[in-house]
Amino acid sequence: MAEDPAIPQPDAQSANPLRRLTLPELRRRTSAKWTVYDPDVLPVWVAEMDVPLAEPVARALHAAVDLGDTGYSMAEPYAAALADFAKRRWDWRVPAEQTYLMPDVMQGIVELLKVVTGPGDAVVVNCPVYPPFYAFTTHLDRRVVEAPLDPDTYRLDLDALAGAFAEARATGRPAAYLLCSPHNPTGTVHTAAELAAVAELAATHGVRVIADEIHAPLIPAGARHVPYLTVPGAERGFALLSASKAWNLAGLKAAMAVAGADAAEDLAAVPEEVSHGPSHLGTIAHAAAFRSGGDWLDALLAGLDENRRLLASLLAERLPEVGYRVPDGTFLAWLDCRALDLGDDPAAVFLEHGRVALSNGIHFGTGGTGHARLNFATHPDILTEAVDRMAAAVSRTG
Repeated sequence: MAEDPAIPQPDAQSANPLRRLTLPELRRRTSAKWTVYDPDVLPVWVAEMDVPLAEPVARALHAAVDLGDTGYSMAEPYAAALADFAKRRWDWRVPAEQTYLMPDVMQGIVELLKVVTGPGDAVVVNCPVYPPFYAFTTHLDRRVVEAPLDPDTYRLDLDALAGAFAEARATGRPAAYLLCSPHNPTGTVHTAAELAAVAELAATHGVRVIADEIHAPLIPAGARHVPYLTVPGAERGFALLSASKAWNLAGLKAAMAVAGADAAEDLAAVPEEVSHGPSHLGTIAHAAAFRSGGDWLDALLAGLDENRRLLASLLAERLPEVGYRVPDGTFLAWLDCRALDLGDDPAAVFLEHGRVALSNGIHFGTGGTGHARLNFATHPDILTEAVDRMAAAVSRTG
């Protein structure tokens, strides 16, 4: 297929980062999003954004390269930048002595699971959920116990969570809970009351909470991220944070683990060599993002808010049978395609008949069959073309 001539060219002068790059520029990228599928496919699957690098991050990386500053990473600048950002955005004081530099969020989760659980122990997840929660947990020789979200609201089902905690601890062995906050793929932003209830349940059942908060900066005005470690009773929990998703830095690996007040000793048990894993350029980039990337992030959040609402109107007009709840946060849309009668994997149909790539919902665990995840962090015209192609695919199979 030709180079998508029907899609208008983005405005390189726009303040909205999602309107800055042309489709030919995006197709020059060599990351997974743009190379896994054939060149005629519009990729709206993996969690990469179609944005230029934030200027403060680009400056920091260029300065490091000019200096030849490509040695081993240091944790302190990253921890300090994260602490400043957390105080400004969430009114959360992150003590430096309760932080630990990790290679990335999932590797940080693995290291914490090694500390608080052993082989064969249970790890609770809220399905449908980010597929690596399953893959990394089982590879670590832990067993997954599912606590499904409420299927109508996509919010935490506290009764289901209590049942999963009881099942996880039935043998008396340790257990952990991977809390996705905000939630991937649904975009649900958990409230302070919900998180306090989680902490109470975890304390009652003796379950250790590890909160993946990688999408925490990606919440527009009108909603608010509540860091898990700020709610009452969360003192034995952990959180993993990163600039990766909000500033599109997946290729610059680094993350920060934060321990609750009563979990600092457990965090200190993580082997020292784990902190050698992050890229030094990664820590430089993430620190610059948290320290100086706020204005860029605010412009992005405004653009994402436009896109999540644009997607709602596009689906209502072109694919009204698709269930879509406008997410409170993230740049991910969870699409219920069961009414389209496309089978268990609608993403496969959209790819084959529409040449648009979404994520297969089955991989997100129970509740994912008949669903697909769409990444709307792209130019509005590309998003419009993607939905048009999806509608055309449905027509071709009808």
